[in-house]
Amino acid sequence: METKAIEKKNLETHVELCAERYRFLESKLETLDEKITEVEGVVKGIHSCMLKIQNKTNDQIIKWGGAIIVGLCGVIGWLIVNFVA
Repeated sequence: METKAIEKKNLETHVELCAERYRFLESKLETLDEKITEVEGVVKGIHSCMLKIQNKTNDQIIKWGGAIIVGLCGVIGWLIVNFVA
């Protein structure tokens, strides 16, 4: 006999089958929650790494910019000393 037909005839069977279904769904939801928590941890780790890389890149840009400015000031100073004075 089909499960649904048995459930229609016997309330206790229906209740037991529903309880089993809910336990199964609850188990699946718990597993899904664990996986989502793992993914959240991985995403936070990636975000942290990206911030570190961005900060290093910004530091490099500032250093290179500073070096270029100092170099240009040196060249301008040299030009002033040799050609204006």
